[in-house]
Amino acid sequence: MAKRYLILEDGSVYEGVAFGAPATTFGEIFFHTAMTGYQEIMTNPIYHNQIVVFTMPTIGAAGINHRADEAIGPMVKGVVVREVAEVSTNRLQSMSLHEFLLRHNVPGISQVDTRALTRHLRETGSQKASIVDFPDDHAFDQLRALVLTNQEVQQTSTPRAYVNPGRGANIVVIDFGLKNGTLRMLNDYDANVTVLPYTATLEEVLNLDPDGIVLSSGPGNPHDIPEEILSLIRTLQKTVPLLAIGLGHELFALANGVEVEPMPIEHHGMNHPIREQITNQIMYATQAQGYQIVTSTIKGTDVFVTHVDLTDGSIQGLRHRNYPAFSVQFFPDTAPGPVEATQPFDDFMDMVTVRRGG
Repeated sequence: MAKRYLILEDGSVYEGVAFGAPATTFGEIFFHTAMTGYQEIMTNPIYHNQIVVFTMPTIGAAGINHRADEAIGPMVKGVVVREVAEVSTNRLQSMSLHEFLLRHNVPGISQVDTRALTRHLRETGSQKASIVDFPDDHAFDQLRALVLTNQEVQQTSTPRAYVNPGRGANIVVIDFGLKNGTLRMLNDYDANVTVLPYTATLEEVLNLDPDGIVLSSGPGNPHDIPEEILSLIRTLQKTVPLLAIGLGHELFALANGVEVEPMPIEHHGMNHPIREQITNQIMYATQAQGYQIVTSTIKGTDVFVTHVDLTDGSIQGLRHRNYPAFSVQFFPDTAPGPVEATQPFDDFMDMVTVRRGG
């Protein structure tokens, strides 16, 4: 088995064994604590151009089942694991993890001490990384010279509008890096969904006569999104019910005068305890979060906190005081993760039903 190396910009080197595609790659590295759902994680557009470290010791036992994809293919640039499962008894699998990465030219590295690596990343925070065949000076020079662009939304948003048809409410989704799980949830309500690119104008949205608006999750820095989109959100929230998820949540906050900052330790997992403030109900939810609300900047705005993460107190939900508009940082769909965090979709569709006179 060929050796392969993971190198970090701080000079750390982790030796392992190659699997997946025989390629060199680079990107921002992060660790994910999920025990299942590795396929959904690898295909989630929020992880576009990143290298994922799975903390679960063995990955690949379920194979690849394309009904679980969150996008047309993997979004990650590389995969780091402790051990790759060589045998799967899952009758739904169409190929192995190794074959999947090989087909899409994504390199993987196994036999890495992911426990030590995760601890290191918790201490150092986000940094650049590369998967290479030789950890020589040239590889480090290339890594340190790497400039990570902030054009993730441009690369993951749909370039043109499309319809996911249904016979129910007319919902417009603005795509900042839409995952399939959101469309599956809206399908459950038989919603007639039109997905628009993130560059959609107010006229293009309102011409569709929407009963509700969804701002999707997506990758990247919310501060890199054009100001025109914040202005669009401020207008739409006054007009129709609005639900914002992930990056959409962060943009909803910015549009309403709340500040957003990078997290010291990012949240990537499906086991985060979230408390709903009004009911005091606790749920476990899937998160993929690199930015957080600055709590002190909420006072004096027209939004209030609805959900809080119990591990670190970070804000996980906001609601507008005057309009039927709210947001959640966590994923309220079920791909992958607990099924108990889907309440935001029920709340949103209830608001849509009221608007339709139902």
